[in-house]
Amino acid sequence: PGFGLKEFRGTIADQPDFDAGSDAEALYNAMKGFGSDKEAILDLITSRSNAQRQEIRAAYKSQYGKDLIDDLKYELTGKFERLIVGLMRPPAYHDAKEIKDAIKGAGTDEKCLIEILTSRTNEQIHNLVAAYKDAYGRDLEEDVIGDTSGHFKKMLIVLLQGTREEDDVVSEDLVEQDAQDLYDAGEAQWGTDEAKFIMLLGNRSVTHLQLVFDEYQKIAESSIEDSIKSELSGDFERLMLAVVQCIRSKPMYFAKRLYKSMKGLGTADNTLIRIMVSRSEIDMLDIRECFRLRYEKSLYNMIQDDTSGEYKRTLLNLCGGDDDIAGEFFPEAAQIAYKMWEISAMTKVQLRGTVRPYQNFDPASDAQALRKAMKGFGTDEDTIIDIVTHRSNAQRQEIRQTFKSLLGRELMADLKSELSKNLERLILGLMMTPAEFDAKMMKKAMEGAGTDEHSLIEILVTRSNQEIQEMCSAYQNAYKKSLEDAIASDTSGKFKRILISLAQGAREEGPVDMARALEDAQVLADACNADSDDMEDKFMSILCTRSFPHLRKVFQEFVRCSNKDFEQIIKKEMSGDFKNAMFAIVRSVKNQPSYFADRLYKAMKGLGTDDRALIRIMVSRSEIDLFNIRKEFKETHDATLHEFIQGDTSGDYRKTLLIICGGED
Repeated sequence: PGFGLKEFRGTIADQPDFDAGSDAEALYNAMKGFGSDKEAILDLITSRSNAQRQEIRAAYKSQYGKDLIDDLKYELTGKFERLIVGLMRPPAYHDAKEIKDAIKGAGTDEKCLIEILTSRTNEQIHNLVAAYKDAYGRDLEEDVIGDTSGHFKKMLIVLLQGTREEDDVVSEDLVEQDAQDLYDAGEAQWGTDEAKFIMLLGNRSVTHLQLVFDEYQKIAESSIEDSIKSELSGDFERLMLAVVQCIRSKPMYFAKRLYKSMKGLGTADNTLIRIMVSRSEIDMLDIRECFRLRYEKSLYNMIQDDTSGEYKRTLLNLCGGDDDIAGEFFPEAAQIAYKMWEISAMTKVQLRGTVRPYQNFDPASDAQALRKAMKGFGTDEDTIIDIVTHRSNAQRQEIRQTFKSLLGRELMADLKSELSKNLERLILGLMMTPAEFDAKMMKKAMEGAGTDEHSLIEILVTRSNQEIQEMCSAYQNAYKKSLEDAIASDTSGKFKRILISLAQGAREEGPVDMARALEDAQVLADACNADSDDMEDKFMSILCTRSFPHLRKVFQEFVRCSNKDFEQIIKKEMSGDFKNAMFAIVRSVKNQPSYFADRLYKAMKGLGTDDRALIRIMVSRSEIDLFNIRKEFKETHDATLHEFIQGDTSGDYRKTLLIICGGED
């Protein structure tokens, strides 16, 4: 009994009392008149199965003589439109449209091709090919051939045949032979025999290949994934890895793709939409399980934090439920987190700036050249930019001194009167000592109506004790008031206490004390169950005083003591500026250049640029770790810092920032 019937693992099923005609009417009314009732549209469409949506579309056409998809496209916009229209298409036509979008235009979206062709069943592939022909009057295979090349192309063509052996086909006698063949093909003397990989991974059944992979591990003493990574490269490597991942577990493959689509600060909405639409009636429940296992958040929570409006609501309906259990880890996930902190504790990062001392430095001739650039009518910005960006800060201080002793003038005052706006802020920032600049940035963050809490946090969390002490005396010097008093009058509550604690510049320095790290971890774990006041005090007393290397060990052991993830606890249990400060400390302890990369991204993404933040970070990190920040930026955002600055700024200001940025990566 129950033969051939697998348990349903989707989140969207047939609506029991379904009436296509009245649904069509409800949608028509929701779009009538001025503006449309988006909530009504999304609630209706996400509570019907795809087969039912096709009936609604037919009823709509016969009742109103219009195509429902055309009307929806006209009424809706952006990501929400793409999502709703995706749900309205039959699955095969949705796949066909995605592939058409992936291969039209200048660049090909290889990741989309890979995802669809590796994860669909034979039947789905055949339906896709037919739908593509029907919708676009073209042959999908020919289009793929015209758009790809090499082994990558060959493997895609194999997958397009949809001739993988069905799941119940396992040839016992072939398992060992196939594993040996794969091993020989990869470890072969003269390069890799890709044809073997293509033939076996493209045609054998899933169950058969799972056994082959186990056998392979025995022979090679490494996983098939590791071999693919070391033997293959580029798109072909990415494709073969996806094939292997889909054979091991499609839901896990999709969980990883979904995570990547939302991780980083931008969202790859097309991927997110495609997966949520195409898996909602197949295996969304399994994908959710895998997601929770692998990441510290549930899929539901990740979507909730990453999207907004009707778009978010539709995605959450497709996701179907939240599996977040109070920040608790599955055992597997706890091991991953533990390992991550361990690696962070062991990695020794070489910090590199982008601005170095100038070799043939002559402060007198620089001073003369700067004076000449500012004398008379008009300003020679190029000379000013060239000199200031190609000298170290120590050299710039010598230039300031020489300018005064040779010419009897204040260089800063002259620059101020000759330059303006962002270029002026940037050049003056570079000309100040780091301590003067930090003091000025603290002052700016507290001036005027609103306080820029993020700047206060960023500066106080990331500076060394010595930098903080020098900033405090520079502040006193420039503004005749102590920095501590300024913070005290501008902030309040626990947040004020954190800032004042950090402003002491008294964080412990020195290596990890293992016994004490375990003790600290236990204190933090116990504090998670205390009332929030007590918890915040405990967190603060440890996070604001211990050295960074010590805290890495504490956070690692915290996973073991509590089976929870520290960042999640902060997000869940705390709020406001206190939360932001705690979070910044954890992020900096984990990977400071990555924290700065995030701050730069936030300064430039969205509407308008936060120039103050951009200038602050570019100036203050240029001789410390801007090179590392650039690398982290690229790693997280699939785009370079150089590209971002290029697109977000202009003129001499942009030119100066790009010189400091120091490379295109």
